[in-house]
Amino acid sequence: MSLNLKQLGMLRLAVVTPELRVADVDFNLTEIKSTALEAGRQGAALCLYPELSLTGYTCGDLFFQTLLQQQVTEALLDLVRFSAGENTPVLVVGAPVEQGGRLFNCAFFIAGGVLCGAVPKTFLPNRGEFYEQRWFSSATERNSDQLLLAGEPIPFGEDLLFQDQSFTELRVGIELCEDLWAVEPPSGSQALAGATLLLNLSASPELLGKRNYRNQLVSSQSARCLAAYAYASAGPNESSTDLVFSGHSLIAEYGQVLSETDRFCFDSQLALADIDLQRLIGERQRNSSFANARPQRSYRVINFSLTSFEVDHLLRSVSRTPFVPTLELERSERCQEIFALQTSGLAKRLRHTGCADVVIGLSGGLDSTLALLVAIHAFDRLGLARKGIHALTMPGFGTSARTRSNAEKLAELLGCSLRVVSIDAAVRQHFADIGHDEKQQDIVYENSQARERTQILMDVANQVGGLVIGTGDLSELALGWCTYNGDHMSMYAVNCGVPKTLVRYLVDWCAEYEFEGEISKVLADVCATPVSPELLPPDENGDIGQITEEVVGPYLLHDFYLYNLVRLHYPPQKILQLAAQAFDGEYPLEELRKWLLLFYRRFFSQQFKRSCLPDGPKVGTIALSPRGDWRMPSDASVALWIKELEQQN
Repeated sequence: MSLNLKQLGMLRLAVVTPELRVADVDFNLTEIKSTALEAGRQGAALCLYPELSLTGYTCGDLFFQTLLQQQVTEALLDLVRFSAGENTPVLVVGAPVEQGGRLFNCAFFIAGGVLCGAVPKTFLPNRGEFYEQRWFSSATERNSDQLLLAGEPIPFGEDLLFQDQSFTELRVGIELCEDLWAVEPPSGSQALAGATLLLNLSASPELLGKRNYRNQLVSSQSARCLAAYAYASAGPNESSTDLVFSGHSLIAEYGQVLSETDRFCFDSQLALADIDLQRLIGERQRNSSFANARPQRSYRVINFSLTSFEVDHLLRSVSRTPFVPTLELERSERCQEIFALQTSGLAKRLRHTGCADVVIGLSGGLDSTLALLVAIHAFDRLGLARKGIHALTMPGFGTSARTRSNAEKLAELLGCSLRVVSIDAAVRQHFADIGHDEKQQDIVYENSQARERTQILMDVANQVGGLVIGTGDLSELALGWCTYNGDHMSMYAVNCGVPKTLVRYLVDWCAEYEFEGEISKVLADVCATPVSPELLPPDENGDIGQITEEVVGPYLLHDFYLYNLVRLHYPPQKILQLAAQAFDGEYPLEELRKWLLLFYRRFFSQQFKRSCLPDGPKVGTIALSPRGDWRMPSDASVALWIKELEQQN
């Protein structure tokens, strides 16, 4: 599937550490051109080069040589002509330049045959191995907003930002090396002035431990600025008289390093990444601290035109399971953290109410099992007797022997109070009262069972003076896959912040790390049981006859859609295209579209259930509580989203 990155609000960016010869401008110019063409062939629309990349950073007193300065001017003009070529990326290169009798260390922004501007370095290190003030002046010492290059005036100053005329999400700010290491980097103010892409031309020598520090610095600045941050660093072809340069270039977005080059490689190195500018704009809109801050200065905005390339795939990881980390160690740590949050939330509610009893409808499925395990830990933490946990299994028309057995075993093994209350007779009486034919297995047939169970739970809670613990999860709330005033209702909902794809991992984690023996075996079988509300009768073999994902679609997809809709606020076509990459080879595009259409329709139509949710803890970046993260009218129209999604690409 061909992708237009501009339409997705994305930009393919390259950071380049080119092969270099110190003071050999012609050689360096050739390398810049060849690497730019290669980056263009790979779909990059912008190429960032290191500090003083036309000359080399380690020229020393050769920077004062008139011949070298003249060669730099000719090379810059050559690059301007070169940039006018078809499919040539925007070039941001480093070079020394004279202005007002001073020499400045500058970044030159070249796009579409135009030298758009030059940004001089502000902070010049002059300590240890650095002697930059010997050769260069700070941007604060410039005496004009322009410099002359071959007689042509060029915008000049640290107050320049570069704006694509048709791609409004892209505004570029530039700083050079030490600028980032300063207490207040220029990039912070640039971001507040609208820069979504921050570029750093650097020549940072390598020292023990510096790689990790550099990674942290770049990633944290991208997070602090809610921006993408690209850092291009000089390589090992710089002079090694007293220092070694590694060529460690990297690209980060909102705190995450997306791509980086190998270090200590003498050949030219490119690292490419697709940065999501649309996401960054959205993050800024939702961050009141960012919106209320003001830049430290005013800026001149220079317009340019960006070449957009069609690409066949994204150069960024699109997780199939955004709620579930891929790495086992990280996944285990997240499960531990979530379980602690759930447990603490319930424990606080029990301490506040003074209750020593809770009531849980235990079905033998994943959600109710997790709720029971949370209650066990909360009671243990508070020193309460586990007999105060009243587990009710309420077999009905669809209950299978497998789930009932697991529910009863689990309650007994964990030392809870267990009650078995059949709902068959009560529901049949209800059918008789309202004149419903039991053979008509429709929504009345299903919901009557769910509401009968809730009535039993609430009344038993009154009997024992306790709380009803809700078991429904975040994914069910998003889809509205719960019975209004049935399993939708409780007195404290411990799973409301946990998506379905993560519930299974949490139960599995408990089986491995929190429990052992027979309890772990039962938990493992619960994890292996198909997800079902068990409201329709079992099949002829006594197995579960109602599989949830056959009706509403795979929770794997719905959790992917939920994350991209609620956390990132992406439009439908973008979510669909991201899903096509994430699930390539597993689901065809039309099936992805089918389930996404269903997701949108249910998400909008079922908001009324979320508008009156019981209390429950938020555990991740997404929650659907009407009192917290998600405020949405119950009668909002889904037409706009469906219309875009039904349009064929």
